[in-house]
Amino acid sequence: MRDFSQLSEREVLALAIGAEEEDGRIYNDVAERLREEYPASAQMFIDMAAEENEHRHKLLDLYREKFGEHIPLIRRQDVRGFLTRKPVWQLPKPSIDDIRSLVESMEAETQRFYRLAASRATDVSIRKLLGDLAEAEVEHEHRADELSAKNLPDKTRRAEDIHAERAFMLQYIQPGLVGLMDGSVSTLAPIFAAAFSTGHPHAAFIVGAAASLGAGISMGFAEALSDDGSLTGRGTPYIRGVVTGLMTTLGGIGHTLPFLIPSLHMALLVAFCVVAVELALISWIRWKFMDTSPIRATLQVALGGALVFATGVLIGAG
Repeated sequence: MRDFSQLSEREVLALAIGAEEEDGRIYNDVAERLREEYPASAQMFIDMAAEENEHRHKLLDLYREKFGEHIPLIRRQDVRGFLTRKPVWQLPKPSIDDIRSLVESMEAETQRFYRLAASRATDVSIRKLLGDLAEAEVEHEHRADELSAKNLPDKTRRAEDIHAERAFMLQYIQPGLVGLMDGSVSTLAPIFAAAFSTGHPHAAFIVGAAASLGAGISMGFAEALSDDGSLTGRGTPYIRGVVTGLMTTLGGIGHTLPFLIPSLHMALLVAFCVVAVELALISWIRWKFMDTSPIRATLQVALGGALVFATGVLIGAG
């Protein structure tokens, strides 16, 4: 790997040609990823890829004039100071906001590169072209705004943002909430039954840990095998399964940990407080993301939790 200051003008032009080609391919890859769900944004990136191709042709013409036909292979990762970007196909499914942020960072980095390269160039024609391309990147940012305005009017942008929010809810919030509710509520009965029947906090902890981990594994597999997400839009089944399993385990282990306290009365008191926090969190998530009124969400969750808790106490005390 070499420092940018060590590159010759020929190598700088070769690097610029490769960078423009890479950026154009990234924009086309992004467009392909967005084509089905965000067609307006996809068209915006296709147009931006076409502009990157125009920049590459200008660089190629100047390089051919100055240095001939052979272009050495010099890539961003061969030069210190450039950001390393993963190929788009290796990225998990990005949100529309993530992609817009990626474009902004790409344009800013390319602009800085051309300005620095132009300041170091001694050949007048090379200096002029690099300076022009730096200005073109500034215009490209404005052009991106124009393309965004053309392809993404407020109505379209709102529709895409709503779609992205819905996908996030279906793929993460909903399975996470299902897991949290199951872990927090379903483990109440065995934990408190063990505590009241044995009188030993450690026994309740063992039962709670086993119930939490077992429920997490069971719920994770159940969610992953429920559907592949191709028709429902619920995303990758493996991710949903992991989210559901982790949240189920977390929901159960929260009020299990207090039973590590040697005193049963103190352990029960702390566990009660943890359960109250868990149920309040579930109610808040249902209100925030599931369009459920705060009172209704609280009553539903509290009623379910109270019934399961009472079942555990009755069985344990009996």
